[in-house]
Amino acid sequence: MLDTLKIVYKNDGIAEQVKALIPDGNLTACLTCGACASGCPATGLHDMDPRKFIRMAIFGMDQELERHPWVWSCTMCQRCYDVCPMSINIPQLVFYLRSLWPREERPKGILGSCDHHINSHGGAMGVPFEDFKFTVEDLAEECREEQEGFEDLTVAIDREGAYFALNQNSREPVTEPDELLPLWKILHKVGADWTYYSEYWGGENYCMFLADDESWEKIVRAQAEHIDKLGCKVFINTECGHSFFAVWSGLQRFNIPHNFEFKHIVEYYAQWIKEGKLRVNSDWNTTNIKFTAQDPCNVVRKSLGDKFADDLRYVVKQVVGEDNFVDMVPNRSNNYCCGGGGGALQAGFTEERRQYGRTKLDQILATGATYVVTPCHNCHAQIEDLSHHYKAGYHTVHLWTLICLSMGILGENERTYLGPDLAEYGL
Repeated sequence: MLDTLKIVYKNDGIAEQVKALIPDGNLTACLTCGACASGCPATGLHDMDPRKFIRMAIFGMDQELERHPWVWSCTMCQRCYDVCPMSINIPQLVFYLRSLWPREERPKGILGSCDHHINSHGGAMGVPFEDFKFTVEDLAEECREEQEGFEDLTVAIDREGAYFALNQNSREPVTEPDELLPLWKILHKVGADWTYYSEYWGGENYCMFLADDESWEKIVRAQAEHIDKLGCKVFINTECGHSFFAVWSGLQRFNIPHNFEFKHIVEYYAQWIKEGKLRVNSDWNTTNIKFTAQDPCNVVRKSLGDKFADDLRYVVKQVVGEDNFVDMVPNRSNNYCCGGGGGALQAGFTEERRQYGRTKLDQILATGATYVVTPCHNCHAQIEDLSHHYKAGYHTVHLWTLICLSMGILGENERTYLGPDLAEYGL
């Protein structure tokens, strides 16, 4: 006999609030078709799935939803929204319910990263600007002195009139500074006129994941104002998905005025290769090592769409060889989230995060690829962790690493994420 479902009605206005937040959707029109749940890797975590979640909101089960931990395991990747025939924006409901938690009760990892960013005026690691400046200047000097062909490499901060302003995920300068070098070498080779900026220089934005609109806006607004003061024409987001979406969405959500164009570095990789400025080739891959690529949800499905996914594939194929690229299925805007976004890496639900990632792991293993190219920090960290945890054996690599490898300019200390088959190639 089926158990009776007891519904405790406690109308705190969740359904009404969500209807106001999603004018393109209609909560009462949910068909209960299950398309959202069937395509969601978070289905089953915390005994919840998107269809059950939305039905509980419709039934007025506010008490059960207001502190449900599933909102911190859902990455808000929007795959459910994309397949919903009634355009019900479940991720927006998740975001709203995150905002209902008392701030001090939200996951400490996400909360701490947000507060570090705000207090330091730097990034989520809480590193003062002086430390970032010292690391950048010291590393650039070392590169000029020790690496042939880069004797005149310049790395500026707050240089007025530079055409490009770049952000930088704070993980590199804090925990793996040598990962900065491949990016700088690419910019140097194409003759890019660029500068870092000092005010909230960290690319990440965990305040967005915290559902702290005030702090999210504060960071993006400060970045925009500072870059405009420098007079830069283009704001380039480096290889990080959520930091791109935080700015891209934040500029619109908070109606922040700005005079620059906002772009992702992968778009420029593709453009520079086509223009002949970035002289990559795939001749090095003589043993036909196979590669696949992860489509970051925040850049593909949630913002730039399949054009970005096409640019990503173009660059990878030019670097490793078209026959050596194996796509995941499904891919592009229909790809599965890896489970590292939405703040999941910092939320504390490690077991759930890894279970979420099994869908992505199965996708990767089906390709037979030795390397997964991940132009996103959260994707990189999650997919690398999945390989280690499940002993999958593949390697996770930044795109800038492969570009420099193909050009013969990848230094000895810039190979952390390469496997033994490539660790010494070209040295």
